[in-house]
Amino acid sequence: MRLLLINPNTSPGITERVLAVAREVASPGVELAAVTGRFGGRYIANRATYAIAAHAALDALSRYRGRYDAVVLACFGDPGLLALKEVCSKPVVGMAEASLAAAILLGRRVALVTGGEAWVPMLEEFVAAQGLSERLAAVVAVKPTGADIARDPARSLAILAEATSDAVQRHRADVVVLGGAGLAGLAAPLSARITVPVIDSVACAVRMAEATASLVPDKARRPRRDGAEPIGTIGLSASLRDLLRRY
Repeated sequence: MRLLLINPNTSPGITERVLAVAREVASPGVELAAVTGRFGGRYIANRATYAIAAHAALDALSRYRGRYDAVVLACFGDPGLLALKEVCSKPVVGMAEASLAAAILLGRRVALVTGGEAWVPMLEEFVAAQGLSERLAAVVAVKPTGADIARDPARSLAILAEATSDAVQRHRADVVVLGGAGLAGLAAPLSARITVPVIDSVACAVRMAEATASLVPDKARRPRRDGAEPIGTIGLSASLRDLLRRY
Protein backbone atom coordinates (compact mmCIF):
# COMPACT_ATOMS: atom_id res chain seq x y z
CA MET A 1 0.00 0.00 0.00
CA ARG A 2 1.19 3.52 -0.77
CA LEU A 3 -0.17 6.72 0.76
CA LEU A 4 0.21 10.16 -0.78
CA LEU A 5 0.49 13.05 1.70
CA ILE A 6 -0.45 16.47 0.33
CA ASN A 7 0.75 19.52 2.24
CA PRO A 8 -1.18 22.43 0.67
CA ASN A 9 1.03 25.14 2.12
CA THR A 10 4.42 26.04 0.70
CA SER A 11 6.68 25.07 3.61
CA PRO A 12 8.85 22.04 2.80
CA GLY A 13 9.77 21.84 6.48
CA ILE A 14 6.14 21.18 7.39
CA THR A 15 5.98 18.46 4.73
CA GLU A 16 9.08 16.84 6.21
CA ARG A 17 7.59 16.99 9.71
CA VAL A 18 4.34 15.39 8.57
CA LEU A 19 6.24 12.71 6.66
CA ALA A 20 8.40 11.92 9.70
CA VAL A 21 5.38 11.42 11.95
CA ALA A 22 3.61 9.41 9.24
CA ARG A 23 6.61 7.07 9.04
CA GLU A 24 6.44 6.51 12.80
CA VAL A 25 2.78 5.45 12.77
CA ALA A 26 2.33 3.80 9.37
CA SER A 27 1.93 0.04 9.31
CA PRO A 28 4.85 -2.12 8.18
CA GLY A 29 5.06 -2.28 4.41
CA VAL A 30 3.17 0.97 3.82
CA GLU A 31 5.04 3.31 1.47
CA LEU A 32 4.73 7.06 1.88
CA ALA A 33 5.16 9.86 -0.64
CA ALA A 34 4.65 13.57 0.00
CA VAL A 35 4.12 16.67 -2.11
CA THR A 36 4.19 20.36 -1.08
CA GLY A 37 1.99 23.15 -2.37
CA ARG A 38 3.51 24.97 -5.34
CA PHE A 39 1.99 28.36 -4.45
CA GLY A 40 0.15 30.06 -1.60
CA GLY A 41 0.90 30.76 2.04
CA ARG A 42 3.95 29.46 3.85
CA TYR A 43 1.49 28.36 6.50
CA ILE A 44 -2.30 28.46 6.42
CA ALA A 45 -3.38 30.86 9.12
CA ASN A 46 -6.46 32.74 7.86
CA ARG A 47 -9.36 32.45 5.44
CA ALA A 48 -7.46 33.87 2.47
CA THR A 49 -4.57 31.40 2.69
CA TYR A 50 -7.10 28.64 3.40
CA ALA A 51 -8.95 29.40 0.15
CA ILE A 52 -5.71 29.46 -1.84
CA ALA A 53 -4.67 26.18 -0.21
CA ALA A 54 -7.69 24.40 -1.67
CA HIS A 55 -6.44 25.28 -5.16
CA ALA A 56 -2.89 24.33 -4.20
CA ALA A 57 -4.05 20.93 -2.94
CA LEU A 58 -5.80 20.18 -6.23
CA ASP A 59 -2.74 21.33 -8.14
CA ALA A 60 -0.48 19.12 -5.99
CA LEU A 61 -2.67 16.10 -6.61
CA SER A 62 -2.54 16.72 -10.35
CA ARG A 63 1.27 16.97 -10.33
CA TYR A 64 1.87 13.67 -8.58
CA ARG A 65 2.37 10.92 -11.14
CA GLY A 66 3.17 7.95 -8.89
CA ARG A 67 0.86 5.17 -7.78
CA TYR A 68 -1.07 5.61 -4.53
CA ASP A 69 -3.91 3.83 -2.76
CA ALA A 70 -5.16 6.74 -0.65
CA VAL A 71 -4.48 10.43 -0.10
CA VAL A 72 -3.98 12.28 3.18
CA LEU A 73 -4.71 16.02 3.07
CA ALA A 74 -2.08 17.19 5.54
CA CYS A 75 -3.62 20.42 6.76
CA PHE A 76 -5.96 20.64 9.73
CA GLY A 77 -9.15 22.28 8.54
CA ASP A 78 -8.99 20.24 5.33
CA PRO A 79 -8.93 22.96 2.63
CA GLY A 80 -10.24 21.58 -0.65
CA LEU A 81 -11.17 18.20 0.86
CA LEU A 82 -14.49 17.76 -0.91
CA ALA A 83 -13.01 18.89 -4.22
CA LEU A 84 -10.18 16.38 -3.87
CA LYS A 85 -12.69 13.63 -3.11
CA GLU A 86 -14.64 14.66 -6.19
CA VAL A 87 -11.78 14.33 -8.70
CA CYS A 88 -9.66 11.62 -7.08
CA SER A 89 -10.27 7.98 -7.94
CA LYS A 90 -8.84 6.85 -4.59
CA PRO A 91 -9.93 7.59 -1.01
CA VAL A 92 -9.00 11.04 0.32
CA VAL A 93 -8.80 11.56 4.09
CA GLY A 94 -8.53 14.95 5.78
CA MET A 95 -6.75 15.47 9.08
CA ALA A 96 -9.66 17.28 10.72
CA GLU A 97 -12.22 14.91 9.22
CA ALA A 98 -10.36 11.82 10.48
CA SER A 99 -9.61 13.27 13.90
CA LEU A 100 -13.21 14.25 14.56
CA ALA A 101 -14.44 10.84 13.45
CA ALA A 102 -12.06 9.16 15.89
CA ALA A 103 -12.68 11.63 18.72
CA ILE A 104 -16.44 11.12 18.86
CA LEU A 105 -15.79 7.40 19.38
CA LEU A 106 -13.60 8.17 22.38
CA GLY A 107 -15.67 10.76 24.23
CA ARG A 108 -18.86 12.77 24.29
CA ARG A 109 -17.30 16.25 24.35
CA VAL A 110 -14.45 16.99 21.95
CA ALA A 111 -12.01 19.90 22.15
CA LEU A 112 -9.75 21.02 19.32
CA VAL A 113 -6.44 22.56 20.34
CA THR A 114 -4.47 24.31 17.62
CA GLY A 115 -2.10 27.17 16.85
CA GLY A 116 -3.24 30.56 15.56
CA GLU A 117 -6.23 32.45 16.94
CA ALA A 118 -7.79 33.00 13.49
CA TRP A 119 -8.53 29.27 13.37
CA VAL A 120 -11.17 29.43 16.13
CA PRO A 121 -14.16 30.56 14.02
CA MET A 122 -12.88 28.63 10.99
CA LEU A 123 -12.79 25.35 12.91
CA GLU A 124 -16.11 26.03 14.60
CA GLU A 125 -17.60 26.37 11.12
CA PHE A 126 -15.84 23.18 9.98
CA VAL A 127 -17.29 21.22 12.91
CA ALA A 128 -20.74 22.64 12.17
CA ALA A 129 -20.44 21.53 8.55
CA GLN A 130 -19.76 17.99 9.81
CA GLY A 131 -22.96 18.15 11.87
CA LEU A 132 -21.01 17.81 15.13
CA SER A 133 -21.46 21.17 16.83
CA GLU A 134 -23.26 19.64 19.78
CA ARG A 135 -20.25 17.41 20.42
CA LEU A 136 -17.78 20.31 20.40
CA ALA A 137 -16.58 21.36 23.84
CA ALA A 138 -14.39 24.18 22.50
CA VAL A 139 -11.82 25.26 19.98
CA VAL A 140 -8.80 26.40 21.99
CA ALA A 141 -6.14 28.23 19.99
CA VAL A 142 -2.79 29.29 21.37
CA LYS A 143 -1.30 32.53 20.09
CA PRO A 144 1.70 31.00 18.25
CA THR A 145 0.75 29.69 14.83
CA GLY A 146 1.38 26.15 13.76
CA ALA A 147 4.41 27.39 11.87
CA ASP A 148 5.78 28.99 15.05
CA ILE A 149 5.22 25.76 16.96
CA ALA A 150 6.90 23.67 14.26
CA ARG A 151 10.01 25.86 14.46
CA ASP A 152 10.39 25.26 18.19
CA PRO A 153 8.18 22.39 19.36
CA ALA A 154 10.01 21.87 22.66
CA ARG A 155 9.42 25.46 23.75
CA SER A 156 5.78 25.26 22.66
CA LEU A 157 4.93 22.28 24.84
CA ALA A 158 4.25 24.39 27.94
CA ILE A 159 1.83 26.63 26.06
CA LEU A 160 0.06 23.66 24.52
CA ALA A 161 -0.09 21.86 27.85
CA GLU A 162 -1.86 24.86 29.38
CA ALA A 163 -4.31 24.91 26.46
CA THR A 164 -5.10 21.21 26.69
CA SER A 165 -5.58 21.46 30.46
CA ASP A 166 -7.94 24.39 29.91
CA ALA A 167 -9.91 22.33 27.40
CA VAL A 168 -10.37 19.57 29.95
CA GLN A 169 -10.87 21.57 33.13
CA ARG A 170 -12.82 24.61 31.94
CA HIS A 171 -14.56 23.21 28.87
CA ARG A 172 -15.01 19.69 30.24
CA ALA A 173 -13.65 17.92 27.18
CA ASP A 174 -13.57 14.12 27.23
CA VAL A 175 -11.04 13.96 24.39
CA VAL A 176 -8.66 16.51 22.86
CA VAL A 177 -7.63 16.68 19.22
CA LEU A 178 -4.24 18.30 18.71
CA GLY A 179 -4.85 19.84 15.31
CA GLY A 180 -2.31 21.00 12.79
CA ALA A 181 0.55 19.75 10.67
CA GLY A 182 2.91 21.98 12.65
CA LEU A 183 1.82 20.23 15.86
CA ALA A 184 2.49 16.73 14.52
CA GLY A 185 4.24 14.48 17.00
CA LEU A 186 3.35 16.50 20.10
CA ALA A 187 0.33 14.51 21.24
CA ALA A 188 2.42 11.88 23.04
CA PRO A 189 4.25 14.24 25.43
CA LEU A 190 1.02 16.14 26.09
CA SER A 191 -0.88 12.94 26.87
CA ALA A 192 1.31 12.43 29.91
CA ARG A 193 0.11 15.75 31.35
CA ILE A 194 -3.67 15.35 31.16
CA THR A 195 -6.17 12.63 32.03
CA VAL A 196 -8.10 12.33 28.73
CA PRO A 197 -7.06 10.96 25.32
CA VAL A 198 -5.08 13.29 23.06
CA ILE A 199 -5.29 12.62 19.33
CA ASP A 200 -2.49 13.52 16.93
CA SER A 201 -4.31 14.64 13.78
CA VAL A 202 -1.51 13.54 11.43
CA ALA A 203 -1.22 10.08 12.97
CA CYS A 204 -4.98 9.68 12.97
CA ALA A 205 -5.32 10.62 9.30
CA VAL A 206 -2.55 8.22 8.25
CA ARG A 207 -4.09 5.31 10.14
CA MET A 208 -7.55 6.08 8.79
CA ALA A 209 -6.25 6.39 5.24
CA GLU A 210 -4.72 2.93 5.58
CA ALA A 211 -8.00 1.50 6.84
CA THR A 212 -10.08 3.22 4.18
CA ALA A 213 -7.81 2.09 1.37
CA SER A 214 -8.10 -1.52 2.54
CA LEU A 215 -11.90 -1.34 2.36
CA VAL A 216 -12.30 -0.27 -1.27
CA PRO A 217 -11.62 -2.28 -4.45
CA ASP A 218 -8.47 -1.61 -6.44
CA LYS A 219 -10.26 0.35 -9.11
CA ALA A 220 -11.55 3.86 -9.60
CA ARG A 221 -14.47 4.56 -7.27
CA ARG A 222 -15.86 7.36 -9.39
CA PRO A 223 -15.48 6.63 -13.09
CA ARG A 224 -16.28 9.53 -15.32
CA ARG A 225 -19.93 9.50 -16.36
CA ASP A 226 -20.55 8.42 -19.94
CA GLY A 227 -21.16 11.39 -22.18
CA ALA A 228 -19.98 13.97 -19.65
CA GLU A 229 -18.37 16.98 -21.25
CA PRO A 230 -14.80 17.90 -20.20
CA ILE A 231 -14.60 20.91 -17.91
CA GLY A 232 -13.18 23.94 -19.71
CA THR A 233 -10.63 26.01 -17.77
CA ILE A 234 -8.44 29.09 -18.18
CA GLY A 235 -5.15 29.87 -16.47
CA LEU A 236 -4.64 26.62 -14.56
CA SER A 237 -1.47 24.55 -14.57
CA ALA A 238 -1.32 22.03 -17.38
CA SER A 239 -1.50 19.13 -14.94
CA LEU A 240 -4.57 20.49 -13.15
CA ARG A 241 -6.24 21.30 -16.44
CA ASP A 242 -5.67 17.68 -17.55
CA LEU A 243 -7.00 16.32 -14.26
CA LEU A 244 -10.24 18.26 -14.64
CA ARG A 245 -10.58 17.13 -18.21
CA ARG A 246 -10.33 13.50 -17.13
CA TYR A 247 -12.98 13.90 -14.47
